Amino acid sequence: MSALQGIRIVEMAGLAPAPFCGMILADFGADVVRVDRVGAGSMDQLARGKRSLAVNLKSPDGVETVLRLIEKADVLLEPYRPGVMERLGLGPDVAAGRNPRLVYARLTGFGQSGPYANMAGHDINYIAISGALSLLGRQGEKPLPPVNLLGDFAGGGMLCALGICLALLERAHSATGQIVDAAMVDGAAYLSTFVYKFRNSGMWRDERGTNMLDTGAPFYDTYRTRDGRFVSVGAIEPQFYAALLHGLGLDAAAMPQQMDQSKWGETARRFTEIFASKTRDEWSAVFDGTDACVAPIVGLAEAGDHPHNKARGLLIPDQQGKLEPAPAPRLSRTPGDGSRPLPDVGAHTRAVLGEYGFDAAEIGRLIEAGAIG
Repeated sequence: MSALQGIRIVEMAGLAPAPFCGMILADFGADVVRVDRVGAGSMDQLARGKRSLAVNLKSPDGVETVLRLIEKADVLLEPYRPGVMERLGLGPDVAAGRNPRLVYARLTGFGQSGPYANMAGHDINYIAISGALSLLGRQGEKPLPPVNLLGDFAGGGMLCALGICLALLERAHSATGQIVDAAMVDGAAYLSTFVYKFRNSGMWRDERGTNMLDTGAPFYDTYRTRDGRFVSVGAIEPQFYAALLHGLGLDAAAMPQQMDQSKWGETARRFTEIFASKTRDEWSAVFDGTDACVAPIVGLAEAGDHPHNKARGLLIPDQQGKLEPAPAPRLSRTPGDGSRPLPDVGAHTRAVLGEYGFDAAEIGRLIEAGAIG
């Protein structure tokens, strides 16, 4: 038994955020059928556990094929700009007419409304107008985007998956579906609620890199070690800060007070000098098992070898034996399963259509007409 067993999801092929959303749902047991373009190349890397149906959406028969899937699906997940699905004849009004119980999830950057709704953009643009990007970087330096993790995957794919699950839960009471408008701008802002609230209460300064949690404080920062690697430090609470000073060989009585912001620069320079005196792994030997809140910064190639990660099974092998993250969070009775392979484009066309009520003659006719592949 899996958490989302029995839930049928039709995912329109897209890039990054929507495939990640679909992968989350597939990892936890949903039957995710991805609608790919006939003749498309290799499947993207976020198709783990899905099945692929190849459809020609320029063909009326192809569009009707998707509508017949919608009739029996629980969720439709689409990644296009506003209006694209409507122009295809697959918009939410048409879909709800075929299946009033359908949860119709729309994952975009700027959302379904507003002056930016139809503009092109990427993660960096979405987190820029959300306010989140303004927080990232050091004092006096330009904002530093966190790859595309904050908008595409956290504010986008992850929160869209949450929205889908919430809508499915509500449907159990109302027996009616609804539209999930998942915008990466909204999601990135929502993830920043803590900082917005701190700022509203006068506890966060707008100048980047001057606050406790944005590298302004010497006890919440990263430091280079003798071997050119890095460690992370997050010793906020007084008892943790005391453990940090002890590990660094510093006398607390001879150091400035922890929260004396006028001395933070002086303390940071001292910490920088000391951390540069040992290798990253030597510092790990000093701080592992303590409450100093110091941890090595490990690269993707190293993460699977870290003792804690190995004990937790943080990474699992894919079909080629390469490591990738295991599903999270961990459920005690119905955990996620990340072991299923990536499909080839169109590999499940016949099987999926058969399960959704198409007979062999219909499938043959659609293939011959070029509506599916």
